[in-house]
Amino acid sequence: MRRQLAAMPNDFYFVRMIHGLTRKPCPGERIWDAGHLARGSVVRFLRARNLQGHDIYLLPYAEHRNAGYILLDLDHATPEVLPLLRSNGHEPCVMLQTSPGHLQAWIRVSTTPLEAAVATSVSKQLAHTYGGDLASTDWRHLGRLAGFTNQKLARRIPSGSAPWVKVVEARPILASAAQDLLRSALAEQSPDAPSHRIYVGEEGTMTAQGAARIYRTWMKR
Repeated sequence: MRRQLAAMPNDFYFVRMIHGLTRKPCPGERIWDAGHLARGSVVRFLRARNLQGHDIYLLPYAEHRNAGYILLDLDHATPEVLPLLRSNGHEPCVMLQTSPGHLQAWIRVSTTPLEAAVATSVSKQLAHTYGGDLASTDWRHLGRLAGFTNQKLARRIPSGSAPWVKVVEARPILASAAQDLLRSALAEQSPDAPSHRIYVGEEGTMTAQGAARIYRTWMKR
């Protein structure tokens, strides 16, 4: 759990516990910073809920926006997917094995929060590219937290036990092709004016409409 949190740093994390059989969440919504989340008392609380049949889910929290992390849910992963992600510049900061043959990747595309529509667009791009679960592409979709068991009956291993959610890779990195993903998402949000672009430095360009939307957002803040 600590390896996962260290590789996807954020001020706060939203944690949800959902029962593996009934799919009902535990009452209440919990938001913790990394220090509190890693405390022994909190870990014991989460372990107790996990033993009672609840799956433990996590989302880097940024209120009504995405914290810059995109979840890629790979239900039918192949051994080639991680090298392919790296070669395309979509290196995950965290890759989890949620059960044998099933992976979840967190890909950091921004060090500042993203508008919901932009994050959803990036998520859909990645899911289409790598055969990810399109039902898991909304901007605030939760992923699993490492160190707990996957309580879904369909994911039980041959012995009948619930598989552990394991860390495959964890590095606090920004995807090298993050700017390309964001440019594509911004262009999708402003398809009517692809020729009107402004310069934003050596890393790339964005549409004038996209820049105006960002400006209005920051003025409101």
